[in-house]
Amino acid sequence: MFFTFQIYGDFSGYSDIAIGTARLFGFNLMKNFAYPYFSRDIAEFWRRWHISLSTWFRDYIYIPLGGSRGATLMKVRNIFIIFVVSGFWHGANWTFIVWGFLNALYFLPLLLTNRNRNYADNVVAEGKYLPTFKELMAMLGTFLLTVLAWIFFRAENISHAFTYLNGIFDKSLFSLPKIFSLHDAVITITFVLFLLLIEWIGREKEYAIENFGKNKSIFFRYAFYYALVLSILWFGGKQQDFIYFQF
Repeated sequence: MFFTFQIYGDFSGYSDIAIGTARLFGFNLMKNFAYPYFSRDIAEFWRRWHISLSTWFRDYIYIPLGGSRGATLMKVRNIFIIFVVSGFWHGANWTFIVWGFLNALYFLPLLLTNRNRNYADNVVAEGKYLPTFKELMAMLGTFLLTVLAWIFFRAENISHAFTYLNGIFDKSLFSLPKIFSLHDAVITITFVLFLLLIEWIGREKEYAIENFGKNKSIFFRYAFYYALVLSILWFGGKQQDFIYFQF
């Protein structure tokens, strides 16, 4: 669960750094993430996660293969090809192949029932403060499927992944987790919830913190910016490479 937010913060964060740095030199790079963990199905998730890579695969592999045109068997073939290739792109390890295969399986029911474009043009709970119960359950279900797939992405090998899964789905599921540092856990959970709240409030904007900038007083804006900088300096931890630098 923590890795799910770690890889999102890591990858989305350095994408934003790249976009912001490019703008200083007059280049406008495409947005790479659009609140993916608020997705209501796996098709919407993949329209919102790593958008630059997803659109490249769509334009140069999926569409040339025939896309969603043709017979049902051809559509299914194309979906499995694009997701398995996406897994292989991350590395020559069976864990990435299984991760891609799992996402193809998630996508398949939507494709076969023509529901893969259901949420192509709107955001969840558009114009409202809270989602409906149906939207909430859809988001939660999609999120849990994504978390399950991340286990294979994170694991060192297939055996490691299944050992981890076996550890989840045993009697320990009904016991309290072992927390090595309660202080660190509380800090991490607090920040995750706070940043999710910021994203939820700003989910209809291109970038979530736009709500804390353009329409606010200069005093509020700079107080917010300095609070972000101080939080990074205080809680940033030790220096480490971005996760996605290995891909």
